[in-house]
Amino acid sequence: MSYTYATIRKENDITMVTLNNPPANTLSSSCISELRSLFQELIRDDETKAIILTGEGRFFVAGADIKEFVSKLGDQEQGVELAKNGQALCDEIEGLQKPVIAAINGPSLGGGLELAMSCHFRIMSDHATVGLPELKLGLIPTFGGTQRLRKITDTATSLDIILTGRTLSAREAVDLGIAQLAVKESELLQTARAIATSFVEGKSMTSVMRAVECIVQGSNVSMEKGLEKERRRFAELFLTEDAKEGIHAFIEKRKPDFTHS
Repeated sequence: MSYTYATIRKENDITMVTLNNPPANTLSSSCISELRSLFQELIRDDETKAIILTGEGRFFVAGADIKEFVSKLGDQEQGVELAKNGQALCDEIEGLQKPVIAAINGPSLGGGLELAMSCHFRIMSDHATVGLPELKLGLIPTFGGTQRLRKITDTATSLDIILTGRTLSAREAVDLGIAQLAVKESELLQTARAIATSFVEGKSMTSVMRAVECIVQGSNVSMEKGLEKERRRFAELFLTEDAKEGIHAFIEKRKPDFTHS
């Protein structure tokens, strides 16, 4: 696979996606479209069990490409399309059944933070920063930022971060639950790979993908509907060869040999 705005590197079962749209990895419309295609390819790629998303250079993602907005001002339908495309990318990443880890290597602002929040796990370099400064442009976050930030933190914290437009350090982001971990810059990708590996190593991808599905989709529905999905997926796994292998391996005190079926 060859892309204009990203490079792909596979290492064992982990695929590293590095955004490369200099100088600040902004999310242009063409970049967003390409990323949507890229992640659709990865979900179909049997060799990819987990994905790490990071940025090339100093930035993770500085935000949306604001220069594109100029020609669209005064056109409400164009505004709707801009929002739909960004939201679609973030929704599709969040909806992937393979774990996606954001390795935030530098400033992640506006659409960059919205992109990171759509990932299932977030690690930050200790010098990286995050924020949603859109109100300073006379706009609001529109790639899902108002909703995901509220779900990740709470209403008051979301109002604070969005209305002030302030920039958060890695430590503040971890304290608020926006990121799960902050590490030294030199350890960022190594740590991301280790966590990605821990998510999938020694496990059946059939069950990994069902777990991600239940957790992510369950957060958007009532407890009753979430539990119903959990029951269905659990029962479906009872029919798989991997469940038979995993249970017999446990009883026989050996490592399972999963075929991911």
